[in-house]
Amino acid sequence: MNTPIQRRTVLSTLALGATGGLAPWAQAQSQGDYPSRPVELIVAYGAGGGTDVLARAFAEASRKHISQSITVVNKPGASGAIGLTDVMNAKPDGYKIAMVTVELTTLPHTGLIKFTHEDFTPICLLNSDPAAITVKADAPWNTIEEFLAAAKAKPDEFRVGNSGNGSIWHLAAAALEDKTGARFNHIPYQGAGPGILALLGGHIEAVAVSAAEVSPNVAAGKLKTLAVMADKRLKGFEKVPTLKERGIDLSISAWRGIAAPKNLPTPLTAFWKDLATKTANEPSLREVMDKQNMGYVFGDDAAFKSLMVKDSAYFKALIGKLNLKLG
Repeated sequence: MNTPIQRRTVLSTLALGATGGLAPWAQAQSQGDYPSRPVELIVAYGAGGGTDVLARAFAEASRKHISQSITVVNKPGASGAIGLTDVMNAKPDGYKIAMVTVELTTLPHTGLIKFTHEDFTPICLLNSDPAAITVKADAPWNTIEEFLAAAKAKPDEFRVGNSGNGSIWHLAAAALEDKTGARFNHIPYQGAGPGILALLGGHIEAVAVSAAEVSPNVAAGKLKTLAVMADKRLKGFEKVPTLKERGIDLSISAWRGIAAPKNLPTPLTAFWKDLATKTANEPSLREVMDKQNMGYVFGDDAAFKSLMVKDSAYFKALIGKLNLKLG
């Protein structure tokens, strides 16, 4: 692990590039000896889900690029609102950041939170994964058509787990209802991990979370995925059809990335952009993502902000159509 950045004169000399400018990590030192203590990476969901796994892999992969450790802290609850609020209200000093998710562009339109993506400083996009409908391996339904037919026969009885009211996986299941006429009993959990455990325990009939999040249990023969909400079949799930193949025009994905509180000083933003880029290129991070079948998609701060703006508009329209006001 690198040592804290303290010797200003030496570092200034080392940081000068061919253009005579300071490297991002050296620029950050104008804010003080940053970082002089561990940085908290807040995950607004429980342990075991995809967001948690990605955050811990990012923290581990960053070790050679930052002088202090990045500590992952889970703060689940209220569909992610508790953890996001904690980061939003934090001092923009670089010591508290978040692994944000697509819910940052969905929850505001459900009425569950009063802030938006504009209350954060985007750093980078790391991942994008489509939703999937997954059931227990011994469930009587082997196709999405069989599952939907059974659900339609028992309106509001089929329990479909998601990662919280207003979450992307809640919206995915609700959108599937809208497209097919089925009606589910939506069961919210504090993240995908607890929802998957509930499915394994037989407490619900299905989950509408990402294929990446169920992949370990699918590989172990405990669960089976009936369909994915993607434009094309997924790596690692080549035998699983897309909804579009089955005549259901629906494609919904979740994304994850790093963001900081609003008004993060420019030198610290540059520091984190540099750190995120280097960490994203670490083989160890990619190995974890590949093992979990997570879709690796890197976008810088500008691309990430553009995605947030686009998705916010899309989900505002979808939530309005579904009349999904929760707060």
